Amino acid sequence: MKKEQISQEIPLILLGGLSAEQFLAEYWQKKPLLIRQAIPGFHGLLSPDELAGLACEEDVQSRLISFKGGRWSVESGPFDEKRFAKLPERDWTLLVQGVNHHLPEAAELLQQFAFVPYARLDDLMVSFAPDQGGVGPHFDSYDVFLLQGEGERLWRISEQEDLTLVQGAPLRILQNFNTEQEWVLEPGDMLYLPPHVAHWGIAAGNAMTYSIGFRAPSAQELASEFLNYLQDKLHVPGMYADPELQLQSHPAEIGTRMLDKVSAMLEQIRWQPNDVSDFLGRYLSEPKPHIVFDENEALGLKQFVQQLPKHGIALSGKSQMLFHGNQFFMNGEQLAAAVQHQPVLTALADGRRLEAAYFDSAILQDAALMQQLYGWYLAGYLHFME
Repeated sequence: MKKEQISQEIPLILLGGLSAEQFLAEYWQKKPLLIRQAIPGFHGLLSPDELAGLACEEDVQSRLISFKGGRWSVESGPFDEKRFAKLPERDWTLLVQGVNHHLPEAAELLQQFAFVPYARLDDLMVSFAPDQGGVGPHFDSYDVFLLQGEGERLWRISEQEDLTLVQGAPLRILQNFNTEQEWVLEPGDMLYLPPHVAHWGIAAGNAMTYSIGFRAPSAQELASEFLNYLQDKLHVPGMYADPELQLQSHPAEIGTRMLDKVSAMLEQIRWQPNDVSDFLGRYLSEPKPHIVFDENEALGLKQFVQQLPKHGIALSGKSQMLFHGNQFFMNGEQLAAAVQHQPVLTALADGRRLEAAYFDSAILQDAALMQQLYGWYLAGYLHFME
């Protein structure tokens, strides 16, 4: 615990010399922050052609946004590579979601933002746009870090209260955008924006931006999903009965007494804090519907264990591992960990990897732990490191 507190107080280049503690206290969900050379020497993780290649794959979410004749249009991937050969020289943007699911370097980039809990992290979206390309003035309902890769992009922001949208547009384009501040971001520069801060990015020549986004589910979404989760756990005793039933003048009317009885029955619905934590762990670690895990090389359990002290293991870029107390959650699956397993699983969840040197003889001889890791390996949730 002491080590964690000290690390929170160390000034970070990524945050412009602020410590993680200062950033969370002064900027997170409060006000924008421009950081020059947040990652010095950063020019991106992949080329425009490689990004287009990802957009052609079946299990990758991508969009192509164009602006022509005063109108916006949106196409969803996967794309045929011939589509990119027909694009004009300006005024379009390619957006690719979940790049961290497919590129190990992208997953490592997200590790630099671990001062925000993984439970809040969504994914890394990468965009490419030629000159003047962008997605128009808009706002997001979540926090985002906008890291500039290749090229330059002009960012205009506004903390305006008028969030009226253009009617009929396929995107959430602001009808009345009023620029309050603007900056040109060069490779390695980064802009943090809290939710609902209006912004407009315009490429100055070819430009690639890396957007680190965070989950912010609505109260309605959480309530609906939680009630779905409770369905299999509820036990409400009793059965509707009305021995005191009286004649009604309107047989089609739902009577007040019936409403009162049903209300009393529903008031028996209760949940405990562990119901909420179990739900959150499952819900926040659940992979998105389009995600498919890659199969690993078929190994027996004995071979798997032998490889651990040689290579170590790392979570797949598609995996989300969270925990609360002794409950661990891997891609929507829940595991109640034994006391002796918790330090190992915590280290894996926090660091998203366990180096080869971590696997001493005591760990390797723990049959139950080895079986659990092996099961995750077979599922494609984790893999050996190079």
